[in-house]
Amino acid sequence: MSKNTFHLVSLGCAKNTVDSDSMAQLLLRDGYRSMDDPDKAAVLIVNTCGFIGPAKEESYRVLGELAQAKHKGQVLIAAGCLTQRYGVEVAQKVPGVDGILGTRRWMDIVQVVKEVRTGPHPEPVYHLPEAATVGSDENDALRVSVAGSSAYLKVADGCRRPCAFCAIPLIKGTAVSRPVEAIINEARILRDAGVRELVLIAQDTTDYGHDLGLKDGLAVLLEQLTDSVPDMDWIRIMYSYPGYVTDRLIEVMATRKQVLPYLDIPLQHAHPQTLQRMKRPANIDWVHKTLAKMRATISDLSIRTTFIVGYPGETDEEYQALYDFVNEIRFDRVGAFQFSFEPGTTSAPLGDPVPAPVKQERFERLMELQQNISLQVNQSYVGKTLDVLVEGFDNGISVGRSYRDAPEIDGMVLIEGKAKVGDIVPVKISGAMAYDLTGVLAQPLIKL
Repeated sequence: MSKNTFHLVSLGCAKNTVDSDSMAQLLLRDGYRSMDDPDKAAVLIVNTCGFIGPAKEESYRVLGELAQAKHKGQVLIAAGCLTQRYGVEVAQKVPGVDGILGTRRWMDIVQVVKEVRTGPHPEPVYHLPEAATVGSDENDALRVSVAGSSAYLKVADGCRRPCAFCAIPLIKGTAVSRPVEAIINEARILRDAGVRELVLIAQDTTDYGHDLGLKDGLAVLLEQLTDSVPDMDWIRIMYSYPGYVTDRLIEVMATRKQVLPYLDIPLQHAHPQTLQRMKRPANIDWVHKTLAKMRATISDLSIRTTFIVGYPGETDEEYQALYDFVNEIRFDRVGAFQFSFEPGTTSAPLGDPVPAPVKQERFERLMELQQNISLQVNQSYVGKTLDVLVEGFDNGISVGRSYRDAPEIDGMVLIEGKAKVGDIVPVKISGAMAYDLTGVLAQPLIKL
């Protein structure tokens, strides 16, 4: 086992994956080699997730398994969201952790590894600065995570929204945007590497540029990005915030053809009183008007959203309002979560009064409704032709995604026959399921 080897486990969301890949870049640059087998690595790193209870449990389980299997010469570093918020607790719960690195200084991973390996230390090495620093202090690490022909590109970190249920500001700090020039430079590097799809991510993409003094910062970024990298095929927007989808952003999405007609806008609920307790935008009339405006302006718009059921105080009437809203709006995609009590958030004084069986029943009803809606929406595409980014091939079937499908969370398009991985090909849709579509390769139109 070479001492300059590492094994990195990344848990949680795509934003965490970008942090993991950025840390890996810095280690590789310092002469380390990545190992798939933890037994063959001298440095073990877990980039944890601490957003909700199940994510924390998974982080503790993975850390515990690596700590128990750790042998002489190995060190274990816990990084990420869980450690930023519960650093001392992590060290107490998982004996064998040698280093604790928070989210706000991921770029110090090489320094922390070196310090941990100067040991032995009577207790873990803690590296949990309070200040969130991004942009000019990233050690020139690309803030991207590449998977095949797609790449997540992080445009900002942290969040300044007051959502009562969310621990992200406690974990990540306030919103800090990356410079436009840095983002464009990374987009060019990704294009040159063969990436066909950029997925722009942040805790809140629609807040991009606020701290830089930009008005309509996301729209400005998209304008400059499409001008600077006109040959990037697809640009996808994730994690937008209700109330901040501006007319200029809608116009950019409608006129800049690289920007996919796809928007992920987590609404969280549809009853004003529930939203007020959540400390979320509660103007449901704005939601109706904005969604209608977007659908009228942006051709073939696909909308994804997320809801929480069982929030403290959610009455039968409030839940029914959410159910009726979903039934009326007919989103392309819906993700739902049962409320998870998070100590330290501003919702903590509300407790967790909705019984677990009630949460489960509400969750199942909502998802059954959406499954039927998704199937009907998918069926409307039968007979149409969609461009599909091909991601794999197996047993005579090519697998890819259309503009309607964000990586990892949405559906797939299953294509009869073999298409080249990495190509964007026209596919005539022949069948529909609740989440996926099937089709056959269509002859591309001949341009005269």
